[in-house]
Amino acid sequence: MKIILTQDLHNLGQKGELKEVASGYARNYLIPKGIAVEATTGQLRMFQANKETLSRKSAKEEKTAREIGEKLSGKTFTIKVKAGEAGRLFGSVTSADLSTVMEKAGFKVDKKKIEMPEPIKEVGEFQIQVKLHPEVRVPVQVLVEAEE
Repeated sequence: MKIILTQDLHNLGQKGELKEVASGYARNYLIPKGIAVEATTGQLRMFQANKETLSRKSAKEEKTAREIGEKLSGKTFTIKVKAGEAGRLFGSVTSADLSTVMEKAGFKVDKKKIEMPEPIKEVGEFQIQVKLHPEVRVPVQVLVEAEE
C-alpha cells in the first residue's frame, strides 16, 4: 500500500515522503495514529503542491538546528546527584534530567532528541549525542558529580 508520511518516523522516512508499506501496517498503525495518509490521487496532488513548501520549511529547520548545534557543540553540562562511596548513583541520570539541565543553561532541547544508549548510573564524564535535526548531530559532554 502506498502512503504519504505526515510525520518523521525513525525507521521509515521523513515527513512528506511517499512510501510503500504493508497494508496491515498502514491500516492498523500508521493511519490511525496520524503518522501517514493513504496515497490517493487527491492526496498525491496535494502532496506535490505542498512539496516545495515542505522543502523550504525543512531547510529553515535545518539552518536553525545548525545554529543551535554550533552554540551547543563542545559544551559541558554538570549534574550533581546523590551517590554512594564507590561512585554508584542512587538512581540514574536520564535524558529528561539532561534536558532540564540544558534548559537551565539556555538550550531548549527535547528529551527525545538526546541519544543515550542507557541511563548513566555512575559518577564520571560521559559524551552523548544530541540529534537536533535528521542531519544535525552534536556531541555534548556530561559531567556527573556526587552531591555533598
